[in-house]
Amino acid sequence: MATTSSGRRPRRPGPRGWPGRGGGAWHYLDAPPEWRGTTVQVCGLWPYGAGSGTPMIGVPLGRDLHSGATVCCDPISWFQRAHLISNPSLFVLGQPGLGKSTVVRRMALGLAGYGVHPMVFGDLKPDYVELIRAVDGQVITLGRGRGYLNVLDPGESRTAAERLTGEARRALLADAHGRRLHMVSALITILRREPPSDREETILNAALKILDERHAGIPVLGDLVQIIKDAPEGVRAVALDRGDLDRYRDITEALESSLTALLGEGRLGETFAHPTSEPMQRDRPVCFDVSSIDDSEMLLQAAALLSCWSYGFGAVAAAQALADAGLEPQRHYFLVLDELWRVLRAGTGLVDRVDALTRLNRQRGVGMAMITHTMKDLLSLPGEEDRMKALGYVERAGMVICGGLPKEEMPRLTQIVDLSGTERGMLTAWSTPPGWDTAASAETEPPGRGNFLVKVGGRPGIALHVDLTTAEADVNDTNRKWQN
Repeated sequence: MATTSSGRRPRRPGPRGWPGRGGGAWHYLDAPPEWRGTTVQVCGLWPYGAGSGTPMIGVPLGRDLHSGATVCCDPISWFQRAHLISNPSLFVLGQPGLGKSTVVRRMALGLAGYGVHPMVFGDLKPDYVELIRAVDGQVITLGRGRGYLNVLDPGESRTAAERLTGEARRALLADAHGRRLHMVSALITILRREPPSDREETILNAALKILDERHAGIPVLGDLVQIIKDAPEGVRAVALDRGDLDRYRDITEALESSLTALLGEGRLGETFAHPTSEPMQRDRPVCFDVSSIDDSEMLLQAAALLSCWSYGFGAVAAAQALADAGLEPQRHYFLVLDELWRVLRAGTGLVDRVDALTRLNRQRGVGMAMITHTMKDLLSLPGEEDRMKALGYVERAGMVICGGLPKEEMPRLTQIVDLSGTERGMLTAWSTPPGWDTAASAETEPPGRGNFLVKVGGRPGIALHVDLTTAEADVNDTNRKWQN
């Protein structure tokens, strides 16, 4: 029997075994296996059960890095059922290649199981096409020679308005008109690198109203250009031409030139000049595949993303208007806005356009995920006012999920998100580049891949790791083109 240093024999062994000479106490003990269940399932195991501090409401996202417990997390469940956040929105930050799209795909897949429709308004890589197909969704392809999106197409709003009456009908039509005006102005902003003047926007507003009165079907941009050329009295009045047609031509020349460039002769090609090639369905998951647009065409990419967002949000607004009128069941949507930085950098004034599109209130039953790489993407905008508005996207988000980030990012991030020293250290460590496996002559997996920190307000963050299931592996392969 072992004895202590004083020569006495202990009454019982310690937690690591018998101490002292000949005792053989263990210096390292493996953690005992743990299982998780509801209070009904494990009530008979008292006193061996213990409560967990991780949320169990929402999509099973991953395992806690410290306890190994399952972490359930998504912005809609945490807002609607758990009441942990006051706004069903999510902002995701992280270095490339560490799994930002993977964690959002996991949420989208889980929410689809809850009956929430994932909506990906512009997939540039593509990261979400296979997932949407796997859940029997609709994939709409856009690009040069591959598909068209008419920015004057009211989409589902027009058919929905025909089923509505009174104030609900007027509100939906006014919303559709505003979205089309915003999109034409946004495309002009992308072409010019500056927004149209107040007078030009007033002319566009009047021309769109006259176009709707004269055109029985769905107009295209060419029809809008023709209205401005025809110089109807309603447009001339807001142009303030003082009864002089030559003055009117001078006032509208620049606007007409910009709109003509959108008809196929300019840098954006014919993508927005023809009728919509495949109308969106509001009762299925949807992904707009714009991956055929090359990264060198940043203006076209930004225009495509912004157009997809506007068109998609219009369909969501129509669905909610019909649900409010009792004509269709209430549907919830999970909107994914990926590669946010591409649109914000495309031209002056686009921050306001994105801000107007993304201010979907809680009453619409819509959750949202906005994704970019770092806070530097938002702070590198040229104007101070734009930078502050872009930071508002993060401040208004109900939750922020961070992957690996460089050390220089910490001062910028902590201005918006409360991070402890330990949390800052974790995020920095996760951004460490992959090592080199000499035996296999290949890079090892980055140490931070799949690791994320969930932050809600000033609460301590939840560090978790996301592992893919076998069923998810194929739809999450973002290196598909590199496979043999």
